[in-house]
Amino acid sequence: MGNNLLQGKRGIIFGALNNMSIAWKVAERAVEEGATITLTNTPIAVRMGTTNELGEKLNAEIIPADATSVEDLQTVFEKSQEILGGKIDFVLHSIGMSPNVRKKRTYDDLDYSMLSTTLDVSAISFHKMIQVAKKMDAISDGGSILALSYVAAQRTFFGYNDMADAKSLLESIARSFGYIYGREKGVRVNTISQSPTMTTAGSGVKGMENLFDFSNKMSPLGNANAEECANYCIVMFSDLTKKVTMQNLFHDGGFSSMGMSLRAMNQYEKGMDEFKDENGNIIYG
Repeated sequence: MGNNLLQGKRGIIFGALNNMSIAWKVAERAVEEGATITLTNTPIAVRMGTTNELGEKLNAEIIPADATSVEDLQTVFEKSQEILGGKIDFVLHSIGMSPNVRKKRTYDDLDYSMLSTTLDVSAISFHKMIQVAKKMDAISDGGSILALSYVAAQRTFFGYNDMADAKSLLESIARSFGYIYGREKGVRVNTISQSPTMTTAGSGVKGMENLFDFSNKMSPLGNANAEECANYCIVMFSDLTKKVTMQNLFHDGGFSSMGMSLRAMNQYEKGMDEFKDENGNIIYG
C-alpha cells in the first residue's frame, strides 16, 4: 500500500525492459504512490522486452526513443507533457550497455568504437536528457532527476570493464548539472549507487554471480534488491528530499564503507593461489 508520496506528480521512467529491471520496479512504485508516468526505451527494447505489459498494467503510455538521440529525447519530453498534462516532476535514467562487456573484450584490449557506444549510451545520454529537458523547460521547479550508478565508479572491480568509466562520467554529469539546474530552477540531480543486482544488463557482467555473492557477504545489511532500490528512488522523487542534490547516494547495505568482513576473510583463507592461463602465465583479473 502506498503513502501518496508522489500524489499528483508526473514522471518519466527510462529503461524498463522487463520485470527484472530496476526501472520496472520504480515505475510500479511511482504509480502506487500516486504518480502518473510515461515509459520510454529504445524501439528494439520495446519490441523485444515486455514493456507493453507494464504500460497496460500501469495505464502508462510508452514512447519508443533512442536516449542517445537529441531529437528522440525532445519527442519524449514533448509527448510526456502532453500526455500527463503538465511539466515533469521526476525522471529516472536507468540505462546502461557495454558492447565491450558483451563481446568479452578485456579493459586492456578495448575496441574504441565500442567504448564510444558505452559512454554515449550509459552516460552521455544522461547529459543529453537533462540538457534537452532544461532547454525545453520541461521539468517543474524543484523537480528530481535520478540516474543509477555503481561503486565501480570509485573502485576497481574485475569484469566491470569500461562500464566503470561510464559510471564515473555519469556521476560527474550529475554533479555538474546539479549545480546549474539547482541554482536556476531548484531541480535536484543525483545518482544512486546500487548493490549488484540481477537485472538483464547486470547478468552480462563477467563473474556477476560471484560478485553478487561477495558483496552480499561483505555488506552488513546484505545486498539491496531491485524493490528496495525502487523505494529509495521514490523517496528521492518525493518532497521529503527537497535539499538533496549533486550526491552519489550509496544504496548497497554498507558495502561501500567496508574494508574486510569476517566472512570475506574466512573465504580468503581458503585459497588465493594465482590464476594462470593454459601456458602458465598469471592472469591479472
